[in-house]
Amino acid sequence: MSTAPSNRDLGPQPLGDVLESKALTRQQLVAASTEQLTHKQVARALKGRWLTMSVRVKVLRALEAATGERFALVQLFNYE
Repeated sequence: MSTAPSNRDLGPQPLGDVLESKALTRQQLVAASTEQLTHKQVARALKGRWLTMSVRVKVLRALEAATGERFALVQLFNYE
């Protein structure tokens, strides 16, 4: 989704389940980021607030750095 939807609250995202399954906290995700990912951005991602593609990619890269695994954006966000 390249443009923001009229309703920007998209509900809980799969990212929360991934963090739980990997036993990661929000703090660990922020700490793993090398791109200045903020706690507020992570909180918004988990709540399901619409995020720009650049913020979604920051979250993806931080998760990959924290876990050492590869993920696709569709595994973390159900915006489409």
